[in-house]
Amino acid sequence: MVRVDGNGKTDSLIQVRGLDKTYRRGGEEIHVLQGLNLDVEKGDFVAFMGPSGSGKTTLLNLLGGLDVPSRGSITVAGDEITHMSGNKLTHWRARHVGFIFQMYNLIPVLTAFQNIELPLLLTKLSKSERRQHVETALSIVGLADRAHHYPRQLSGGQEQRVAIARALIADPTFLLCDEPTGDLDRKSADEILNLLTRLSTEFSKTILMVTHDPMAAERAQATLHLNKGVLVEGAHAGGPA
Repeated sequence: MVRVDGNGKTDSLIQVRGLDKTYRRGGEEIHVLQGLNLDVEKGDFVAFMGPSGSGKTTLLNLLGGLDVPSRGSITVAGDEITHMSGNKLTHWRARHVGFIFQMYNLIPVLTAFQNIELPLLLTKLSKSERRQHVETALSIVGLADRAHHYPRQLSGGQEQRVAIARALIADPTFLLCDEPTGDLDRKSADEILNLLTRLSTEFSKTILMVTHDPMAAERAQATLHLNKGVLVEGAHAGGPA
């Protein structure tokens, strides 16, 4: 169950307390996020909506350890990440966060298999263990027959599936999705949303997704709205599998 009042269980997978983010532009202070509280349980699928500039991507970057708040705390699986050193935070991010972006960010000279394998090259897994992990990820996203195709040989939806497999490969604690269907046609977008829903319901993956698309938000178990730096609960819906 997702809560935004700061009164959630203390053992929630993700706990955000009193989160502020302020940027300075010249002599002006821009308050992007103000006093955010959030509790997310394991397996929750949460959509964040709001107008452009409302702080949705800023919030995702903070949750993923790509940025630091001006005030407040973020705790994930018992780790308080707000004051981690850069090096420790890099290792934490590699272990706990899977990132999925609008533009896929695949390396064009690598095959689907090689793109997915990339995060594992920093681990101590053997070549055969890496191959097994990649083959499992390809199977989950339905691309076992595209392992040796290059990005230019794939459709946009297939490229996003490769990106999702790459995000899954290290079995992260949660997935951060920034407009994952924003560059896709409706049919391909629905296929990606079906996959994300399956990851949540069948594999108990925790998913936090920023979207402008109401049809994408409907797939989430909870929709939260950001407006003028404040987070409020929206409509709740159980998306189709």
